[in-house]
Amino acid sequence: MPLDITWLSWMVAGLVVLSIVLFSLGLRARRLDVETVDDRVRRYAQARSVEEIELSEPFGERVIKPLLRGVLGLIGRLAPQRNIEDLEHDLAQAGRPLGLTAIDFLGVRLLAAVAVALATAGAVFVLRSSARLALLSTPVGGFLGFYAPLLWLRMRIGNRRGAIDRALPDCLDMLVVSLDAGLGFDAAVLKVAQRWGHQLARELEQMEYEIRAGKPRVEALRDLVTRTGTEDIATFVAVILQADQFGVSVAKALHIHAEQMRVLRRYRAEELAREATLKMLFPLVFMIFPALLAVVLGPALPELLRSLGSVGG
Repeated sequence: MPLDITWLSWMVAGLVVLSIVLFSLGLRARRLDVETVDDRVRRYAQARSVEEIELSEPFGERVIKPLLRGVLGLIGRLAPQRNIEDLEHDLAQAGRPLGLTAIDFLGVRLLAAVAVALATAGAVFVLRSSARLALLSTPVGGFLGFYAPLLWLRMRIGNRRGAIDRALPDCLDMLVVSLDAGLGFDAAVLKVAQRWGHQLARELEQMEYEIRAGKPRVEALRDLVTRTGTEDIATFVAVILQADQFGVSVAKALHIHAEQMRVLRRYRAEELAREATLKMLFPLVFMIFPALLAVVLGPALPELLRSLGSVGG
């Protein structure tokens, strides 16, 4: 079929016109979408009411979370004041998990007790089809649910203390280097806190912010001991306070303390190495040795039984 030159020319011209129109529309849309600096300043400077700020948050933050926190607080107020103080101390040493207060944690324990008790009773009733047995198992589930969050909190405190003790020698070395380089104590502590992201670094950073906010250094250091709850941190704070009290150079005192902490870390590593032998005994005896005996003696066992049977016959 011969190609019509006139039709081809009109098609090319139409495509060119269409391209020019689309290009012009794109430029115009881009100019309209461009936001000037004045427009941005005007938009961010607009005052927002309290209702608008609250409505901009998610539904869970506006309704569900305050309602749940109110219920937990109402339940937690049933506990004695002494228990609340002790629990507040434990939560501080655990690093304030999930931002819970003592009242909130007590409410969580009570809700967990109710939830686990109902779940246990329902599971027993479904499996055994006995209402009496389900009723008897309810206190057991409630007891487990009530003490499970406390057990989790104790484990978190222990893990956090171990992490802080492991991180202290390296932090002391860097603190000594910073002090020898000419930095002041507060600047050196902040340098150490910004170097790492572990638990001890965050605690040192919080201590430094408290000092900058106006809290006395002695009180901030004692609060550090309270929040961490480790003997190594208590010794570290005692060295600083004694050096400050007797007029001794903090850098020299920390030099000696850093050497002692390195020796103590080596002793702890050797102690853990000695404990490893005893800890490996139970897996070896109850797991590895039976499997090894089965692999070694398993193929020879039928022949051994056959030989014993022929001897007996």
